[in-house]
Amino acid sequence: MQFTNLILSGGSGTRLWPLSRKLMPKQFYPLLNGQSLFELTVARNAGAGNKFMVVTNQDQYLLALRQLGEIPSTFVLEPVGRNTAPAIALACLLLPEDEVVLVTPSDHLIKKQDAYLAAVQQAVVFAQQGYLVTFGIQPQYPETGYGYIEAKGNEVMSFREKPDLATAEKFIAAGNFYWNSGMFCFTAGSFLAELKEYSPEVYAASVAAASRFRSEDEVHEPDFDSMMAIPDISIDYGVMEKSRKVRVVPADIGWSDLGSFDALYDELPRDASGNTNQPNTLPLGASNNLVLNTSERELVLLGVSDLLVVQTPSATLIGRKGQSQDVKKAVEALKKVDSPLLLAHETIETPYGSSKVALTAPDYSVEEVRILPQQQMEVEYEAGTTIQLVRGAAVSINDRAFEAGLVVQTTEEVSISNDSETETALLLITRMG
Repeated sequence: MQFTNLILSGGSGTRLWPLSRKLMPKQFYPLLNGQSLFELTVARNAGAGNKFMVVTNQDQYLLALRQLGEIPSTFVLEPVGRNTAPAIALACLLLPEDEVVLVTPSDHLIKKQDAYLAAVQQAVVFAQQGYLVTFGIQPQYPETGYGYIEAKGNEVMSFREKPDLATAEKFIAAGNFYWNSGMFCFTAGSFLAELKEYSPEVYAASVAAASRFRSEDEVHEPDFDSMMAIPDISIDYGVMEKSRKVRVVPADIGWSDLGSFDALYDELPRDASGNTNQPNTLPLGASNNLVLNTSERELVLLGVSDLLVVQTPSATLIGRKGQSQDVKKAVEALKKVDSPLLLAHETIETPYGSSKVALTAPDYSVEEVRILPQQQMEVEYEAGTTIQLVRGAAVSINDRAFEAGLVVQTTEEVSISNDSETETALLLITRMG
């Protein structure tokens, strides 16, 4: 079973703030056993011969590149998001018409791997017959936050908007309604033909944008004006709800979009009192709490129940379980004051390691940089910047050996290589003015 896995990776994942930030959205955060949802997405589709494409933005490109590891991928880097139909179109325009494409979001959890692969196999067969395939998730309860698919066998009868509770209960009772997963399978040519038929403006503008790609190796970037010229529309509205060539594969695959802290609570290991197990956390007489602690500060819960407590080095969120959708209110309030807490964590992950601003003052700043074994980084020249090696061995700057304790004043762009088998640490000190 061979296909191209097209991974859609956009958005800032604000429903899981303060864990998720604009420069570290939820799909890249190591939420589950030290792995991110992006990494799990790649792992479940990395069968023999399968290829990868990632549609994302410049902010997330380096994160995706690092988490792909040694797995090669083609990238489409959007300067501005225009929803899923254009994103998929730009990717499909880079592929042969008969290439089978499995479209998956990068931030979903799927726990039943064998059932998932069986569903994908069925979808691939339909795709090779010229159908556009969607995956319908067997609903576990009357959810009002998802769209639904009404089906008769594998035939799609209708797509339904997010219902109210009474309507969702009717859907569940009927037995032939599924949650719309946002996953799709088709050949590149079939999708583009249906897009041209039912959303000709999107098709024409996507073709125009693809004709002006700035391409280097396997990275393709449409320009801003070309992207803005594409209508903003989802694949559901633009194609799936209009096409007469749609099939659904019902799938009981242990699926979750992990769209809230309440959903995340269900997936994390817990102690005998129902508190999530976390480092630097001491629950005393506390029960049934979602606790996430990524800081080095000790967090003590004393006699409290049914709370969600998220502590990072820069921000702490406290709320009640069952109301985690209200996190968006906190995000909106922070947007109004242009808070930097929405942008990034103190430590930013990079393909070569990580970096963080350790100290700022009116006349200088200190950035701590860590370089992983056998990796290298580029430092752009900035007047007044010095580099000091704090820890490491076999490090070189522009192929010249660099010893611990040595301070170098940069007068040009430099390449710093860690040729050892251990992590190295550097300080970049920039004097202002």
